[in-house]
Amino acid sequence: MPPIENFTFENLSKTIKSAADWLNERQAPDGMWCAPLETNCCMEAQWLMAMYFIDFKDPKTEKVIRYILDRQREDGSWDVYYASEQGDINTTLECYFALRLYGHNPDSEYMARARKWLLENKWTERIRVFTKYWLALFGQWPWACTPVLPPEIIFLPSWCIFNIYDFAAWARSTMMPISILTARRPIKELPKNLQPDELFPEGRENTDYRMPNNSDFPLSWTNFFMKLDNMLHTYNRFPIKPLREQAIKLVLQWLLEHQDEDGAWGGIQPPWIYAIIVMHVEGFSTDQINMSKAIDAFNLHWQVKRGEGTMLQASESPVWDTILTMIALMDSGYTPENCPQLLKALDYILSKENRFYGDWSVKTGKKVEASGWAFQRANNFYPDIDDTAEVIITFKKIQNLIPRNTEIACKLEAALRRAINWIFAMQSKNGGWAAFDKDNTRELVTKIPFCDFGEVLDPPSSDVTAHVVEALSMCGFSRSHPAMARALEFIYKEQEDDGSWFGRWGVNYIYGTWSVLTALAAVGDTKDTPAVKKAFAYLLSKQNEDGGWGESIASYMEPKYSGTGIPSTASQTAWAVMAMLGFDYPEYEDAVKRGCAFLISSQNADNTWDEPYYTGTGFPGYGLGAKIDLRNGKALPQGKELARGFMLNYNWYRHYFPLTALGRARAKYFGKI
Repeated sequence: MPPIENFTFENLSKTIKSAADWLNERQAPDGMWCAPLETNCCMEAQWLMAMYFIDFKDPKTEKVIRYILDRQREDGSWDVYYASEQGDINTTLECYFALRLYGHNPDSEYMARARKWLLENKWTERIRVFTKYWLALFGQWPWACTPVLPPEIIFLPSWCIFNIYDFAAWARSTMMPISILTARRPIKELPKNLQPDELFPEGRENTDYRMPNNSDFPLSWTNFFMKLDNMLHTYNRFPIKPLREQAIKLVLQWLLEHQDEDGAWGGIQPPWIYAIIVMHVEGFSTDQINMSKAIDAFNLHWQVKRGEGTMLQASESPVWDTILTMIALMDSGYTPENCPQLLKALDYILSKENRFYGDWSVKTGKKVEASGWAFQRANNFYPDIDDTAEVIITFKKIQNLIPRNTEIACKLEAALRRAINWIFAMQSKNGGWAAFDKDNTRELVTKIPFCDFGEVLDPPSSDVTAHVVEALSMCGFSRSHPAMARALEFIYKEQEDDGSWFGRWGVNYIYGTWSVLTALAAVGDTKDTPAVKKAFAYLLSKQNEDGGWGESIASYMEPKYSGTGIPSTASQTAWAVMAMLGFDYPEYEDAVKRGCAFLISSQNADNTWDEPYYTGTGFPGYGLGAKIDLRNGKALPQGKELARGFMLNYNWYRHYFPLTALGRARAKYFGKI
């Protein structure tokens, strides 16, 4: 345990300077900071499968395969996140099949281990819809036993149930190419030596390919949509399908219009990889401009060297990393005068404002001026409310550090005005803010058979709403402002019985509680506010003996892991420390200082922090996109391995969050920087 005596001005200053220097040395020439974004090996496996499907010889293939092999667990499986207690059936099956496609001997030791694990875990009964689609593309699973997504959905107007804008942005952009695939049902025939017959030891004819029905009630929406899916399969077999080709043409047009300038779609892997396959199926050659841009995109900035292998990112985070780094530097006492990197970063962020009327405008209309910032460097259609809130916070902080009436100050002021107006326009009816859309809460769409993975809705969450409240309060909006009052009402209602808040976009209750407490401090709540008291009690009860905090991803499935379950991490410790720094609790100062002492003592020789654990969240796998009560009702068909989920390791969460926490602690307790 690091002694609390480590918490001194000298130790703080030394740690802060070395951490800031580490960041400043890593700024890109264009002004951004961008860390690798680590996920699971489905990304690499799907890329390999897609390249095989379109007959493209990718020069990085062997490096990608090396990365997959390096990530295999001792039991033969592959997992969703670091230190998961269990492997994941879908990731393992996709990795195994990808390796088979590229000629890996099924009798080799590592393949035999993977196959043994798959068979012992009854892979045919447990794989998700997306994995079935991949097998169907190669004739290993009947298309007739996969859910149909009819391309005719493109005809449904925005006011109709099941129109594409009732689905979350990421689901919408992925569904579009898949709708063409389920209509065309293409199959890439494999030679006999690549047929994975060893995965069907009882024979393919004895395999039950039917889709599971998880409803216990005959009269349920789940059963209704299962029957509807059967009808759509029947329709697919009709020789004449009115409007089918027109629908496919419109979906393809939608896809091409949504392709970003870097060649990807929405800044994420799933729609991108399926769009490549669809373009191939529709006759696009590999040198056609849309296709070539899509294939080349991974060579631009989406691949990362890992050991002897190459990791393929599911997304990238230059805007997010840049603004959070800027906040960390400014909260540590750096200004444009003593840190010119801040002005370069500001220029970069200003250039990334999204002035395009993307999918969000379907519900808001064009009454508000287009604004917002996406997570990635190229993503016209999906600006991110969370990123935009943090941009506003960043702008307000740096606005106080630069001269007024200069060109950059005027640009900053204009961008702030547009961003604030856009944020207000994106508030949902329940008072909260979501990630990409407003009022994306139609639960009925989650009942269709397609929706057995991730989240297909984007409802408001406590953490995003809290970041918006913090941002707006910095812009002078008080808690009595109607939008702020509704947001605070939403936040208070979302508090858990134990005093925590659910973390939709970070792991998990520590992240959510930090986000909310920071917002409540900004609007004037005090240590006497009941919600704050409960939250403090929660955080204090979760502090580890070493002074830090650590929370397992398993907390998304098992409440007993809330705020605990792994060793202390730098990022989660920083969140807990920052949450408490916003309030004056003299009796809890030792807890805060112990947290800081942990961060000081755990900084490594390279002046950063080690953190292999994933503390970022893509999808908990609930389907609804919101917290569900796991204590009551029927359990989800996943365990602590999060087979339906998708988790993220933001590689610099371990760095800029500790820097922010230590900078704020130095300012609070020593009154100087």
